[in-house]
Amino acid sequence: MTDILYQNMELADYPEVSALWKSTENIGLSAADQIDQIERFLVRNPVLSFVARQNRRLVGAVLCGHDGRRGAIYHLAVVDTHRRKGIGRQLVLRCLQALQSAGIERCHIHVYAQNQSGINFWQHESWFLRPELVLLSIDIDKNSAYS
Repeated sequence: MTDILYQNMELADYPEVSALWKSTENIGLSAADQIDQIERFLVRNPVLSFVARQNRRLVGAVLCGHDGRRGAIYHLAVVDTHRRKGIGRQLVLRCLQALQSAGIERCHIHVYAQNQSGINFWQHESWFLRPELVLLSIDIDKNSAYS
């Protein structure tokens, strides 16, 4: 789609981006996705996250960052009516180019195990499953084992 404008995500985009994420299946949101946390993320990871607009209307968004070693993509979403037109691919490409410019050689994405359409998208884009890895998490503020 040549009439799509891709731009760096800014905090001013948050209301539209948040609404898109909330309306997109298989995107898990938490307190880490509130505006103050996204602001911290964007400050820590400038020029790595992107939005796609058509006639000023938000049609896609992706959150991207890195820890100095590995990149991570979160919450890639494209409006239903604009899927399968290359917008998601272009958003990811911009993230990967920005990560490469920052010296990052590998990027990860978390996908829900039951999200087969998401897994299919990423594999079609040459991402590979890591069956030797298992994701473990801890809610720091709720765990007394480390108090």
